[in-house]
Parts: sequence; C-alpha cells; structure tokens
Amino acid sequence: QVQLVESGGGLVRTGASLRLSCVVSGRTISTSTMGWFRQASGKERVFVGAISRTGGATFNPDSAKGRFTISRDISMDIVYLQMHNLEPEDTAVYYCAAARPGYVARQAMFAATTYEYWGRGTQVTVSS
Repeated sequence: QVQLVESGGGLVRTGASLRLSCVVSGRTISTSTMGWFRQASGKERVFVGAISRTGGATFNPDSAKGRFTISRDISMDIVYLQMHNLEPEDTAVYYCAAARPGYVARQAMFAATTYEYWGRGTQVTVSS
C-alpha cells in the first residue's frame, strides 16, 4: 500500500522560508513523478511543482514565482519542497502526490488526475 505523509508546515511571517517533506512508503520514488499541490481555503487545488522520475523539476510559474525548489532523497524515498520568500498568498494546505510509475509528460504534471496517491496535506500559513 502506498502512503504519503507530509510534514514541515507551520505559521511563518512574510519573507520566511519553509521546507516541506513528503515521506513515501510502498513506492520507490525513482519510478514515479512526485508532485506538490496546494489548496487555499475555498479555492481549487493548484499544481505547485513536480519532480520527474529522472529528477527533473517542473514548476507552475504562477505558484512558485521562482521561489521554490523540489528535491528528493531516493535512498529514503523522501521528496522536499523548499519555499523561500513566502507571501500571505502562499497560505494553503500543501499536498504531496505520486503519479503512476513511468513517464509523465510535462504538461500532464499540472493535472491532479495524473496522480494516483495523495497525502493528507500540511498547513502553511504566512502572516503579513
């Protein structure tokens, strides 16, 4: 059974940094694209970024704005979302997701339907 558990969220001030972690069990992350999404209260879930099975990162420019990076520890099956210069607009629940093993086209990474497993999310709140 594949499980994803996010952590690292919290309450921070504008301009702060946070690193979110996603621990994956039941799936070797080197076989799948791993995505990060976020959902603000009352809004739809939005793609933030993803790291492909080969380690290439893709970001939603509207969400990341050049402030986020994604990395992974294959030996531990952990995926990270490093966020810098946080803004109140970044306030949301952040979700980690795993796509089916294999190749995923870049455009498909943006779609929530590409991912078959999801974590429960971690809350990030940025105060002004």
